[in-house]
Amino acid sequence: MTQWIVLIALAAVVLYAIVIFNQLVRTRQMVNEAWSGIDVQLKRRADLVPNLVETVKGYAAHERQLFEDVTRLRNEVRALPAGDVEGRAKAEGALSGLIGRLFALAEAYPDLKASTNFLDLQRELARLEDEIQMARRYYNGAVRNLNTMIESVPSNIVASLTGFTQRAYFELTESAERNVPRVQV
Repeated sequence: MTQWIVLIALAAVVLYAIVIFNQLVRTRQMVNEAWSGIDVQLKRRADLVPNLVETVKGYAAHERQLFEDVTRLRNEVRALPAGDVEGRAKAEGALSGLIGRLFALAEAYPDLKASTNFLDLQRELARLEDEIQMARRYYNGAVRNLNTMIESVPSNIVASLTGFTQRAYFELTESAERNVPRVQV
């Protein structure tokens, strides 16, 4: 009789560990999906930047250094490994700052501000920035859930035995990077 109780208790513990493991896997997959969403939006923004630069460049040829900086940083962002959350956050923040400078430059050129192409690019960039912000919030929420499971008892035991590790939040490191590029239409 005692053996049956021990076997039933052992089976319950193993079953519970399997349930926790499956929850950890599901949560990790949510984090991966969320990062993929951010990555897609950031790539869309990086693809939009050359169009924006070319449109502004036609009006402000003497601002060559700004255009070179934007292009260089865009290429650096694209070269970063997909899983480098910290590096990506820092580079994307710097790119946002340069995009803000592009829009500030546009203020000096009334014809540019009235250009249909420029206005369309501004609207598209504003929409993309909103989508990036939503994707960041979703990612950080998924990371929070995974990290909470990894730190909480008893799931922390299963997590440590099966190799689950905490993920980094997608955070901007400098206060200037936290500002969305100003878009005036």
